[in-house]
Amino acid sequence: MPIETTASVIAEVPGDAELLAVPYASDLAPAVELHLPVPDLLAHYEAKGEAGEIVEVPVARAGGVGRVLLYGVGDGSPRALRKAAAALTRKVKGRDTLTVVVPDGDVAVFAEAALLAAYSFKIGAVGKQPVRALVFAGADEAAVRRAAGVAGAVALARDLANTPASVKDPSWLAERAAEVGVPVEVWDEERLRADGFGGLLAVGKGSVRPPRLIKLSYTPAEPAERHVVLVGKGITFDSGGLSLKPTENMKTQKTDMAGGAVVIAVLGALAALKAPVRVTGLVAAAENMPSGTAQRPSDVITPYGGRTVEVLNTDAEGRLVLADALAYADAVLDPDAVVDIATLTGAITVALGRHVGAVYSSDDVLAKELVEAGQAADDRLWRMPLIEDYTPALESSIADLANVETGSTYGAGSITAALFLREFAGRRPWAHLDIAGVGRSTVDEGTLSKGATGFGVRVLLEWLTRA
Repeated sequence: MPIETTASVIAEVPGDAELLAVPYASDLAPAVELHLPVPDLLAHYEAKGEAGEIVEVPVARAGGVGRVLLYGVGDGSPRALRKAAAALTRKVKGRDTLTVVVPDGDVAVFAEAALLAAYSFKIGAVGKQPVRALVFAGADEAAVRRAAGVAGAVALARDLANTPASVKDPSWLAERAAEVGVPVEVWDEERLRADGFGGLLAVGKGSVRPPRLIKLSYTPAEPAERHVVLVGKGITFDSGGLSLKPTENMKTQKTDMAGGAVVIAVLGALAALKAPVRVTGLVAAAENMPSGTAQRPSDVITPYGGRTVEVLNTDAEGRLVLADALAYADAVLDPDAVVDIATLTGAITVALGRHVGAVYSSDDVLAKELVEAGQAADDRLWRMPLIEDYTPALESSIADLANVETGSTYGAGSITAALFLREFAGRRPWAHLDIAGVGRSTVDEGTLSKGATGFGVRVLLEWLTRA
């Protein structure tokens, strides 16, 4: 399991720290005075002061040898600080404690990036692990506390998504949701059937591990003027069902519940961050498996609310479970806004790659708020269009809707998926975050580790705490 990297703050810079990191700017001036010929050392190593540049210097310490890490922070912008912090944390993997003199600028941004880069997930914990404790010297304690709260929520989302599907099923996910410190309500398969959640039941009926709808509730200390619902896709493993995925595509599908993991992590972090808005989280959890009881291509199902859907592809299952949750939110919870988040389509990876997520929205103000929050939090979003001319792709000759287009007249798989979800979101402000490209990383660099990224946690926390 992952190492828990702790963050703490001290007021003064200690002279006896075994591993001390000191920043220097683009003019090569160190942030604090050291008993070292810093200018000569930086000149010797041809340092330029760029963000992520590190010069390691051995120094005498009581009882042995310590290390001072001189690290560049470039122009001190948030982007430069994130790069510098991540490089620093990665440099010291395997060490117990790193004491960091924080640079000028946004301390929360710097501390958050350092903590995110320290994340690791390895069952058995074999190999070089991250630094176990990060001490921020001379930092603003409130800023570091916020950074630790956000980074901890991202780590939880990563943990949930990285957990193997042999362990993780819908009921396991419900148990983890019950541990984050907010009220939780769970629909089992009998209650799902009684209440008419036909999407979850159809997707989950091919598995021996039945589906769940998980509801989490956060209420701020002061009365809230707004109520927001977050909806997360929680497919704990996606084989594609009878529309079976190729083997290579299936190997990463334990992370197909990344959107649900984000919702759970966000709800758990709201109290500590003092979010001023009431938030309800819905996680539509199911395992999509092929079997004699699985739904078939051409089946017609009835999600919550009564509209019928012809299932032309059982591998387009995420939109079916989200349809249940979105329709329930609209009919029962009456929120001021709804945001769903899901690893929904491979098409968005083709469109935007692995560093920018998609936002579709029926409301210009909501879309603008989310894009701006993503820019500030470094979970970058790009607004995509809901092209009305593509709505005929959802037509079915025997049901109200089809879950995918028949043929390839329109294409645009991510757009048509968003148009499908819109049908169940009602007329209130709604946004859909497609994180299929950004929800999983193929590289181990910067603030990312291979595997689940926790993308969505930071943008949603930024948006909700701004509110």
